[in-house]
Amino acid sequence: MWGDGDVEIREESKIPPKPIVKSAKDLAVFKRAYVFSLELHKVSLTFPKIEQFSLANQLRRASKSVGANLVEGFSRQSESKLEFKRYITIAIGSANETDLWINYAFDLGYINQDMFRNWVKENDVVIGMLVNLRKRL
Repeated sequence: MWGDGDVEIREESKIPPKPIVKSAKDLAVFKRAYVFSLELHKVSLTFPKIEQFSLANQLRRASKSVGANLVEGFSRQSESKLEFKRYITIAIGSANETDLWINYAFDLGYINQDMFRNWVKENDVVIGMLVNLRKRL
């Protein structure tokens, strides 16, 4: 009630402020893509020796490129938001390339079906987060 010393708390004041993003590493999508690329890297090291300089290497490079493009694009956003959007688009392309290499790894028998499903699902989440980030700019 107003007038008797009570203070009304509005719903807006219960919402915590958004954290300040000082670098790409503060972005939830970067954190998720980074952890995912580490998992892909570790597992790809178990692929046959013949694949270490082809499929395994391509999988590692594509997955790491997602985070690398976020970092580079974020650093250029002071020049232009469009520049950051362009790098996010490149990161989406790298995530889609990662999906192709995951499919090859499964079809060649280097990962099992559970791992394949989990990786495809995680990669789809990362792609969705990238698309949403690009839309918000």
